[in-house]
Amino acid sequence: MEQLPARDVPLIQPLLRWLRGQPPPLDDQCWYRAVEALPWVRGLDQAQRRTLQPLAARFLHQKTITALGGLVLDDIARVQLAALCCLPLLEFGAGGLRGWSQLLVYPDAFRVRRSHLDAAGVLHEWDDTLAGEAWDSGPLILSWADVQADIADPASGFCVAVHEMAHKLDALNGQVDGSPPLPGAWQRAWTRDFQHHYDALCRRVEAGKRTRIDGYAAQSPEEFFAVVSEYHFSAPDVLAEAMPEVAMHLDKLYGRPPRLF
Repeated sequence: MEQLPARDVPLIQPLLRWLRGQPPPLDDQCWYRAVEALPWVRGLDQAQRRTLQPLAARFLHQKTITALGGLVLDDIARVQLAALCCLPLLEFGAGGLRGWSQLLVYPDAFRVRRSHLDAAGVLHEWDDTLAGEAWDSGPLILSWADVQADIADPASGFCVAVHEMAHKLDALNGQVDGSPPLPGAWQRAWTRDFQHHYDALCRRVEAGKRTRIDGYAAQSPEEFFAVVSEYHFSAPDVLAEAMPEVAMHLDKLYGRPPRLF
């Protein structure tokens, strides 16, 4: 009996991928069905789409996606979630997936209990209703209803999956401060430009003035980074007009924004 080359022996290629830590490729038909419904992916250029597919495969290989509250996610939905979460990694690469292992998906916005001990020693507790959340070294959490709402209105300035992934990138350098890990000179320029526009936004919000960028970005430097990241993918023209230096940095970090129309 003729001996087959190793590459032709069944199970050898999956074994080699496992030994090398490489994820199995996504089924092309499943991938195209999934991303055809995602305007941001349709708006990428061909090179970006070729980059996104293996990133999504790695996401699905490394992350456990857990549906909660009776939600059922089929293979198409799971690929869509992986693709959306990997949009901010087109230039950054798979290193942006480090440090966490689970994506939790609720059917709708979810409630979390908050507490804060103020300077006087008084404990304040309250409930928040959220569309998404990212724990520094824990899971990423999304509301499926809000993901679907973003897909239905892709140019609205909102994309909760991108928002929470920006928080994950922010946490990679060990501190959540509105900046992912960057080379020294770029880090300094980033800090200067982001601080300038964050301060200006805070002043307008405090004065009750209208802002082009969602005022939630004035909550903190880390929320500013996450919100403008959403605008990069879902309203890049608005971001470029309102904060050109910030848009320039995000073009470099994320790559060219998708063409939505």
